[in-house]
Amino acid sequence: MCLTGVDYFSTLGYQPAIAALAAGAVAPIATIVLVLVTLAGALPVYRRVAQESPNGTGSIAMLAKLLPRWGGKLTILALLGFAATDFMITMTLSAADATAHLVENPFAPEVLHGQEVVITLALLAGLGVVFLRGFREAIRVATVLVGLFLLANLVVIAVAIAHLIGNPIVLGDWWTVLTTQHSNPLFVIAIALVVFPKLALGLSGFETGVAVMPQIRGDDSDTEANPAGRIRGAKRLLTTSALIMSGFLIASSITTVALIPAAEFQEGGKANGRALAYLAHEFLGEGFGTGYDLVTIAILWFAGASAMAGLLNLVPRYLPRFGMAPAWARATRPLVLVFTAIAFLITVIFQASVDAQGGAYATGVLVLITSAAIAVALSARARGERRAAIGFGIVSVVFVYTTIANIIERPDGIKIAACFIVGILVVSFVSRVSRATELRATSVRLDPIAESFIPEGPTALQLIAHEPTDLSPERYRAKLEHARAAHHLPPGKPLFIEVTVKDSSDFEGELLVRGVERFDARILTVESSSVPNAIAAVALHLRNELGCTPHIYFRWTEGNPITQLLRFLLFGDGEIAPMTREVLREAEPDPRRRPWVHVG
Repeated sequence: MCLTGVDYFSTLGYQPAIAALAAGAVAPIATIVLVLVTLAGALPVYRRVAQESPNGTGSIAMLAKLLPRWGGKLTILALLGFAATDFMITMTLSAADATAHLVENPFAPEVLHGQEVVITLALLAGLGVVFLRGFREAIRVATVLVGLFLLANLVVIAVAIAHLIGNPIVLGDWWTVLTTQHSNPLFVIAIALVVFPKLALGLSGFETGVAVMPQIRGDDSDTEANPAGRIRGAKRLLTTSALIMSGFLIASSITTVALIPAAEFQEGGKANGRALAYLAHEFLGEGFGTGYDLVTIAILWFAGASAMAGLLNLVPRYLPRFGMAPAWARATRPLVLVFTAIAFLITVIFQASVDAQGGAYATGVLVLITSAAIAVALSARARGERRAAIGFGIVSVVFVYTTIANIIERPDGIKIAACFIVGILVVSFVSRVSRATELRATSVRLDPIAESFIPEGPTALQLIAHEPTDLSPERYRAKLEHARAAHHLPPGKPLFIEVTVKDSSDFEGELLVRGVERFDARILTVESSSVPNAIAAVALHLRNELGCTPHIYFRWTEGNPITQLLRFLLFGDGEIAPMTREVLREAEPDPRRRPWVHVG
């Protein structure tokens, strides 16, 4: 809970101030709406995500299963753009708020004022150094920080509530302002609903909550197929976190709005981005206030570490597997440098302003939660759970409205997300094209029948490439006659090899070669995402593991070569013969050891 809490709970450092700035006297009512949406919407959605995606892959993995092929891949890439927005802005916004707590501390040297951008960049650089050296003991550090942070906030809120009880006129003044400005209760609720999207920062952390599921021990009887104990623990984690955060959000919103002058929430005010810290200094003295600032700075800085860990978990998990990232994207250190550079750029653009980045952060959070709600609704519908599908569908509509309203009100978020999405798409497709001639087989296995077809010892092995669209005896006979006429095959009984393209959007996977006999023809059949890559991988496997020399016989593909090349890139077939040769050329640089390719 604390590992995800460095992201979720740390929003208390700036959420009350953002709520007061966005909603004014209506902030407590809007916060109650936020809590209701959290407990009745986001929490049930992510409890379901935990149940259906218990290995830490979250709602993005659910959508990847529900939306196969290229449509699913493009959806995942877009969601990764929003996830990058969420995590990157978590880093920059948290670092900026940590800077605000540092600069606004009364003991801070005067020279720090006006240097917010430089300080924030230094914090981000320190974060990058941590990951360049290696990220260990995260759970222990998170537990200490979250424990101290929640305890400090509990003390501040308890003292603030005691002050309100001792001076009820302060609470009465807030109520008077609220009812004077908005005499109609329905109008108050309407305003709370309108400003609710601006408070969406308080929903962050749920995606991180399911991402840490592999850290949950579970029961001794848990299996990979049914980790019941881990799922139960994750649901308890999500519920406990949501209840704790809901209590803190409501209490902090009421106390900060009632006790802090409205002018202090404005840009340049002492409570801007740090409302609870203002109360800590005001009611508990500069000593405790400084301690509160230090704990808050630490957890906000570590929230950036949680976001960086999320990025380092997501990018290698999806992009290289889709063939949509360079090989170095599997390595931690190059990615850390890339993410740190992007964080620097965002900080400079937004001048380390917490308020300016709030819209982008909310957009990333809301899109991820919306996608999770839609994934859960689709999953329930696919399982025939009509009531659950309707319920989660309603939740999805609520989050879709909230997301759209936030984008309209604060378009910075969608602009940043669009930049990430375009960047990811461009890099992904350039990478996919550049890696198109990789072998793309994680392993090759032959079933017993296929193995029986392969002669023992070093010998030439004839493989006739056959497209499995026509499986008639006449077709096999004609194919063999063409191969003998075009290539002057030596005497013997050659094998046919057939590759069925199952999902061309997949990039890599295991190849299972099955042996089949049809009409006196012996055939090696394979399912793969690409015909040329699969044939090349099987040929190299036969050479390496069985010691034979494969000769593969093709006929030229009819049609425009450019069109056929595009078919290869998008659908895994097309210009098969030359692409098979190219895959083999890259995989085996020595021409004397390379399997032979014959085309006629």
